[in-house]
Amino acid sequence: MASAPLPLQASPIAFGTDGWRGILGVDITVERLLPVAAAAARELESSAPAGLSSREVVLGYDRRFLAPELAEAIASAVRGAGLEPLLSDSPTPTPASSWAVVQRQALGALVITASHNPPEWLGLKIKGPFGGSVEGDFTARVEQRLAAGGITVPIPPPASGEPRFDALQAYIDGLRAKVDTATLVSGLQRSGLTVIVDPMHGSAAGVLPALLGCEATAAGTIQEIRANRDPLFGGHPPEPLAAYLGELIAAVQASTAAGKPAVGIVFDGDGDRIAAVDEHGRYCSTQLLMPLFIDHLARARQLPGVVIKTVSGSDLMQQVAEGLGRTVLEKAVGFKYIASEMLAGTVLVGGEESGGVGFGMHTPERDAPFAALLLLEALVEGGLPLGARLDALIAAHGTPAQYDRLDLRLASMAARTRLEQLLAETPPSAVAGAPVQQVITTDGVKLRLGPSHWLMLRFSGTEPLLRLYCEAPSAERVAEVLTWARQLAEGA
Repeated sequence: MASAPLPLQASPIAFGTDGWRGILGVDITVERLLPVAAAAARELESSAPAGLSSREVVLGYDRRFLAPELAEAIASAVRGAGLEPLLSDSPTPTPASSWAVVQRQALGALVITASHNPPEWLGLKIKGPFGGSVEGDFTARVEQRLAAGGITVPIPPPASGEPRFDALQAYIDGLRAKVDTATLVSGLQRSGLTVIVDPMHGSAAGVLPALLGCEATAAGTIQEIRANRDPLFGGHPPEPLAAYLGELIAAVQASTAAGKPAVGIVFDGDGDRIAAVDEHGRYCSTQLLMPLFIDHLARARQLPGVVIKTVSGSDLMQQVAEGLGRTVLEKAVGFKYIASEMLAGTVLVGGEESGGVGFGMHTPERDAPFAALLLLEALVEGGLPLGARLDALIAAHGTPAQYDRLDLRLASMAARTRLEQLLAETPPSAVAGAPVQQVITTDGVKLRLGPSHWLMLRFSGTEPLLRLYCEAPSAERVAEVLTWARQLAEGA
């Protein structure tokens, strides 16, 4: 199918749930990026907590086209704001910039990345002094600064000689201090489990092999595919979805068939989202990984804290957490809501269905490489490959279920408005033949049909885009419910 034509006119500068993103060369240009970086840097300074005397702003970037050059360019904007830019000397996962902020007690970080978006996109993420994404009120103030005008930054020469630091090694050292990687590697080797990592050509390439060490790589315990830099990401968005993971799934299945059970671990383009592939080639999103994290951290590690899930998260998360005596908080979609709880109280783990997971023992940030270490630790502790471990967990605590999501572009904003009114005023009393037992409006409209059986309709930003989420007892029922929901949306 042919790609949609790219827009020729830039969209207004507006921050979404995690940063400002757009089409490179249209929305994202040096002329537009420099004032945004300057405004963000000044807001980091003016919003700094009392007692924070640092003048440093960490600058990170991913492997996308022109990302290194644009990161160097915005250093001039930070310096022009009277602050000290500290530029990573290589592409790094976004959580490495967050880690550097905490470690160095910096004002925050600006990261040039478009995360999991398609190859033609780029953008800017802002991290606060606490090591996580800033909230909406912060980015609203950045937008106000831009609207007020008066922010002019000269375009710098190609090479400005800004000071650089080894952000990647500092990050790797920090994660090693939290997980006993030597014991982990020994456990993997005893179990005979092969780990196949797919960074999707993104900036998390090489991180997990570096964490586990040269010995594990030499022994074949850990292997990596698609680790080279490819700004086109093989022609697909670097998003950890099953449709883009054919090579990883095939590699895992081949290893298992050869008598070496394998687990596949995949990171998105900037290393803040994770998914996995079990020994049979089954795709495992965080709908399945989160329950495993809950079980491992609460039962095996006996760490304190509540569990936070978004409203689109699987019921299995709640079933496992409550089975272990843990309180569950359900929030709107968006990691910022999870991060707020992590800053306010003791959290065991918090996660989204889309791959972002954070841990109370770490920074209030999605961190996929750290999640990968804990995933492997859970498999070693349980003594089973991923698929068998998940099946045992579901048998002990949960209800077998399937999950899928459909993103549906509506005909117009008028169609979106009509559907929003319909759902608000007269939500369906039945879905695909099943009576609605509960209507939940935490974020969008979630129609509960029974245990591990629900449909959620949620609009995205200001676009005529509708996201449909469904969990049900079987894949056939999921497809049936999503088809019903699509017909409802298109008929509104």
